[in-house]
Amino acid sequence: MEIHVGSVDEDEDEQGIAHMIEHVAFLGSKKREKLLGTGARSNAYTDFHHTVFHVHSPFMSKDSDGPLLPFVLDALHEIAFQPKFLSSRVEKERRAVLSELQMMNTIEYRVDCQLLQQLHSENKLGRRFPIGLEEQIKKWDVEAIKNFHERWYFPANATLYIVGDIDSVPKTVYHIDAVFGRTPSGSEFSVAHPPNAFGTMANFLAPKLPTALAGAVIGETPSSLVVQQSKQLKRKRHAIRPPVKHEWSLPGAGRELKKPYIFQHELLQNFSIHLFCKIPVNRVQTYGDLRDVLMKRIFLSALHFRVNTRYKSSNPPFTAIELDHSDSGREGCTVSTLTVTAEPKNWQAAVKVAVQEVRRLKEFGVTKGELARYMDALIKDSEHLAAMIDNVPSIDNLDFIMESDALGHTVMDQQQGHESLVAVAETVTLEDVNAVGAKVLEYISDFGKPTAPLAAAIVACVPKTVHRDGVGDVEFKIHPEEITAAIHEGLNVSIEPEPELEVPKELISALQLEQLWLQQKPSFIPVYKDSTQLKIVDKETGIIQRRLSNGIGVNYKISQNEAKGGVMRLVVGGGRAKEPLDARGAVIVGVRTLSEGGRVGGFSREQVELFCVNHLINCALESTEEFISMEFHFHLRDGGMRAAFQLLYMVIKHNIWLEDAFERARRLYLSHYRAIPKSLERATAHRLMHAMLKGDERFVEPSPQTIQRLTLPVVKDAVMKQFVTDNMEVSIVGDFTEEDIEACVLDYLGTVTTQKSDHNDTEEVPVTFQVSRTDLQSQQVFLKDTDERACAYIAGRTPNRWGFTIDGESVNNFLETFSDSLPGEEVAQCS
Repeated sequence: MEIHVGSVDEDEDEQGIAHMIEHVAFLGSKKREKLLGTGARSNAYTDFHHTVFHVHSPFMSKDSDGPLLPFVLDALHEIAFQPKFLSSRVEKERRAVLSELQMMNTIEYRVDCQLLQQLHSENKLGRRFPIGLEEQIKKWDVEAIKNFHERWYFPANATLYIVGDIDSVPKTVYHIDAVFGRTPSGSEFSVAHPPNAFGTMANFLAPKLPTALAGAVIGETPSSLVVQQSKQLKRKRHAIRPPVKHEWSLPGAGRELKKPYIFQHELLQNFSIHLFCKIPVNRVQTYGDLRDVLMKRIFLSALHFRVNTRYKSSNPPFTAIELDHSDSGREGCTVSTLTVTAEPKNWQAAVKVAVQEVRRLKEFGVTKGELARYMDALIKDSEHLAAMIDNVPSIDNLDFIMESDALGHTVMDQQQGHESLVAVAETVTLEDVNAVGAKVLEYISDFGKPTAPLAAAIVACVPKTVHRDGVGDVEFKIHPEEITAAIHEGLNVSIEPEPELEVPKELISALQLEQLWLQQKPSFIPVYKDSTQLKIVDKETGIIQRRLSNGIGVNYKISQNEAKGGVMRLVVGGGRAKEPLDARGAVIVGVRTLSEGGRVGGFSREQVELFCVNHLINCALESTEEFISMEFHFHLRDGGMRAAFQLLYMVIKHNIWLEDAFERARRLYLSHYRAIPKSLERATAHRLMHAMLKGDERFVEPSPQTIQRLTLPVVKDAVMKQFVTDNMEVSIVGDFTEEDIEACVLDYLGTVTTQKSDHNDTEEVPVTFQVSRTDLQSQQVFLKDTDERACAYIAGRTPNRWGFTIDGESVNNFLETFSDSLPGEEVAQCS
């Protein structure tokens, strides 16, 4: 249930009241509470323009005689149109909202607020954040809350969405009418309200419903005549949605460019700059509109790859460069955002590179190879979504429909969307892609020119102090003129067209695979040493267990939950817990080094990345306290699963360790450590873990001294000692056949050279917990901050996930001992 009211509809003394009503109405509903235990999940949220209450429910419940839909509708009806504004509930939710305000007031939230304030400085979006103002939240009484509710919560100002396994549309309509048909139309105005400063408002979020201007403007003290006239009219949705006016980033707007705005704060660690462009939403309603969207996505995909792959092969001055171009239903506009993040000392070089690469793409466009590559990837992705049409969660479909409706886009399901995309893809040309894409980039590439669209805002978020080796923390200084100068420097750098890259079709050729088979002779062996079973099938879960002759354990499950797709995970036992005493941090830094390098065998990082793009493979490598893992998401089309297995083989057997990648990984963890005092949550957790584990750096961020002692050979050795075949397990789930998966397993896992672990358990440093001391049991962490915030953690020893304590005792033994000490009747109750 979507009520078309949000924070921008609040008066000056009502900031946060829409969100407050969401809390009171939703959590005060008894009928919603009755859905608990049926399998239903419910939630609510408020944004700038609307308040949404949603229930995700099974069609039937084992305890109900009929469908749950009537009960769900009844709950939504009570929440929206019959809430109980009890004083006790209002006070309870007031405390909850004030707590939420403090809890969400992280530095990330404050940065988001600063960005929105500058992007929308000309309208209420920059001043009306849904959470509201503390001093106002504290003072509203029940009457003020009722007044706002009665002003905005009426049927014509609401849209009901139902998405799911609907077996009969007429029956569903009957249930809707039975519940909502009795709701008064809201023709009587019991609450006076002054006219909104932005004029009358109407349907933007659901244009399918009729709109009309209200018949009378109701003042603060309406005369009886006005009230009588209003009683004779049905209340209509307000005329202009959203009720805000934007200053668009269009050429010849007749405005001066805003000076860059600088937000400086103690809790910021790195430099980031955001260049915004704001234009009206181009509604996607025709094939031509969809074609434009496709061409923009191709264009921006090329920029993303160029920046974040080519530069990562060296030591770039930036941490990340991203260009986003997306429609925003909550803000009622389309926003392009160039975001550059970097270490503060490198900020000027980072901005220069970002502007330079935008110019290169705008001036020379994408290449033929890039067009073919990203077009194919987008089509594959669309095909994958279409294949999953029957497995997409209803909540995801609902979010998509509501967002499309808010933006005025034609709503299509996944299959319709794919068929339309394929149809327009045939008409796309290189010239058109480059022409359409160039328009998106003009506000950056032509920055400062009279013909260029003006940036809606330029915002730099910077720390107050930075760390300098040998000196300590020093003040960080930056001026708006320096930012503008850095942008102009990037505009003046000479540029050349992007060269075409050779993309490998395979990482292991058929001849190489044949040779591997001759050398390794892969086969399956009994799953367990004391068994003769070559294959174990769990009939309840459908999981099949195998073991290869080199010792690698394999689990797989055939599933159609993700049609034509799959996921594979390699787990290597050990993780950070196996870090040597004299090389703490080696595993976490080593795994990051491997990820930063991205090279395997004779292939460059760029070639590996493009190989993944062509086969729609997403790969992630991480380390935890217990293991190192690699996860691959892949598409089965065009040999995608075999490509993912080839990449896994190459990472295991032909990984490349680079000195510059190691330096980047080391700098990253140095930065992470220095950021701990700037995060209340991280600082508290860090202190807690130190207290419990006697400062064991395997379970906290390694210190700068520890990181500086590490070398590339040390981190490589720490990681690769764990990459032995009898310490690996691979699990795969996907829409494949048993024949195909076992062929891939034998080809690319079975041919990995057998390696036995040489790890000596006597060398392992056990995990030891600190004996509780009074001075450690209660600790406080203080951070320098402009706003008051607090958090608390309580922690202690517990059994691990398998039910064993730190002393190796099983929880089952404890429970048996406990139950033996109880009388027979209590044992029966406990069991």
